Order: sequence, then structure tokens, then C-alpha cells
Amino acid sequence: MATVLALGIGLLTACSTGPGAGDTPVPTFTEAASGSTTAATIEIALPKDCTSFLSPDDLGALFARPLGSTALRTIRGVPEPTVARTERVGCRYSASGPGGGNTLLDINLGRYTDAAAARRQWQLNTNAERSDGVSRDLAIGTASAVAVERKTETMLAVVYGVDTLTFVLPASARAPGAPVDRLVDLALRVLPKDAATQPAPPDPPAAPAASPTPTGVAPIAAG
Repeated sequence: MATVLALGIGLLTACSTGPGAGDTPVPTFTEAASGSTTAATIEIALPKDCTSFLSPDDLGALFARPLGSTALRTIRGVPEPTVARTERVGCRYSASGPGGGNTLLDINLGRYTDAAAARRQWQLNTNAERSDGVSRDLAIGTASAVAVERKTETMLAVVYGVDTLTFVLPASARAPGAPVDRLVDLALRVLPKDAATQPAPPDPPAAPAASPTPTGVAPIAAG
């Protein structure tokens, strides 16, 4: 290959310096150039950076915070074969700047070998969470969810395809709107992006409404 390349270069030089030769035109590579602008393929895995699901500035805007006053930390967990979990990622959004540091939102994502394993673990977790709060069952499009309200925080646990997603909103975050409404709105924003990273994307949920309200809310179940 090196010999062929060297010969090619020599030929180009000879042609450009021969008698009567004009300026050598700069070569163009149309196919290579067009290929470089192709959109990056979405990786079939949980994100290495939670920004791809929900950026700090987007959360700050939803929470009516000043631009640049929200920080994000992504924490990668480990697989847990005993429950068929293959991946785990934690996303912590917190206030930054003067007087910052308080947690605004936690999102914990788990990926399982199949949808049955994800639902089984989600069921175990939500049954345990119901014991010390007021719970309600929700349907967010094709995703099943349970909201649990406590004095110190509100939690929304969702199972969607092969993934479980848990949203935790501390009372101290002072997010605008009713806590469950706010978490449902966040879930509607995150679930389509999560679906794109799954091996077999589930049916998408509905788009978030301008004035977010829970969809398919059933009567409050006994905690």
C-alpha cells in the first residue's frame, strides 16, 4: 500500500511540474465530506452522561432557575446479575453558585436483560416504597408508574421497556407546580430519549403538555 501511495504522489508531482502544466487543482472528496456530517448513531446503552437525557440548563429552565445555576453529576453503577440488571446510571442535579449545593432532582436508571425482569424489579421496589407514603398508580403512555408522596420528597418510579427510571424530587427543591405533576412532565421529556437507547424501543409516550398534568391517573391507592 505504501509503494502505491508513493508512486501516486510521484506521478502527481511529475504532472504538476512538467512543461506547459498549469496549476494543479486541489482534490475534493465529496463522499468522505458528506459522510463526516452524518448524525452520530445513538448508542444502545444507558448514557455515559445524563446531559443527553436532560441537561442542567433544561432542568433549570423548568424549575425557573437562573441560567447556569444548575449542576449535574453522572454516576455509573455496576451490573447486578441476581436481578438481571445489566447497567445502572444515576443523575444528580443540584443548585450551583452562591448558596448552592442543595439537590434539585435525582434520576436513577436501570437496564435489565428483558422487559419481564425490569417489571419484576420495579414491582418489588414500588411495593416497598408504598409502605411509608401516599401512593398512586399512573399510566404515562405505555409506561407504568407509581408516585409516592412524602413530607420530605416525592418519588415517581417508572418501568418502560427493559428500563426502570426513578425520579426523586426533594421538597427543598421548591420546584414550581404540584410535585407529581412536575415529575410526570419530566418523565415525558426523558422517556423518548431513553427509548432510543433500548435494544427494541417501546412505543413512545405522549409529548409533555404545555401545562403538565399526570396522564391516566387512577385513584390514590392505599399506601
